[in-house]
Amino acid sequence: MVREPRLQVCELFYSIQGESTFAGLPCVFIRLAGCNLRCSYCDAAYSYLEPATGMTIDSVLQFVDRHPGTLVELTGGEPLLQPGCRRLIDRLLAAKRTVLLETNGSQPIASVPAAVRVIIDVKCPGSGMVQSWLQDNLEAIRLRAAAVPASTEVKFVISDEEDYLYARDFIRKHDLASHAPVLFSPVRGRISPGDLAGAILEDHLPVRLQLQMHTVIWPDKTRGV
Repeated sequence: MVREPRLQVCELFYSIQGESTFAGLPCVFIRLAGCNLRCSYCDAAYSYLEPATGMTIDSVLQFVDRHPGTLVELTGGEPLLQPGCRRLIDRLLAAKRTVLLETNGSQPIASVPAAVRVIIDVKCPGSGMVQSWLQDNLEAIRLRAAAVPASTEVKFVISDEEDYLYARDFIRKHDLASHAPVLFSPVRGRISPGDLAGAILEDHLPVRLQLQMHTVIWPDKTRGV
């Protein structure tokens, strides 16, 4: 018998999904440890700064099973850096779970099953990680859309006007909204939701303004939400 790889886990928790087109729904979160990027606005730096907990996939699934029928999201950190991530995805799909995968755009998504809703970041200049985007993922997004419509969501985190213009031009250049829902999320304290909404309306962009719902519900909590 082939031993399944162990996962390096930052935290497991059950909360309200605060982002994506699934916002507002109950969700089990599996936050895997480690990240290859260092975004200036990262709100989960503890996922790579603090020691991780080694867990078997079975142990992770035991936690998931406490919450039957709910969404499951794999996040990080960057979950695709871990060899066991794909096996965990396969096990979750076999259990008939709706699986969301958050990824930072630097890792290939072509091999992720189309049954998984991939929420992929395109890093803007304000992140300090704009060069991390893996260009091959554009074709992967198109292929995933052809296989399962809306199987990918593309997220831009916006810090300022420069970020907004970068994101606007990116989605226009690549006709991104024809292949995936596009999300614009303002960085708290750097750009107001009202200013970002105004720019979206002025430019008639086919994007969804996304606010982090969990930060409204639990404004004083930074983990486990």
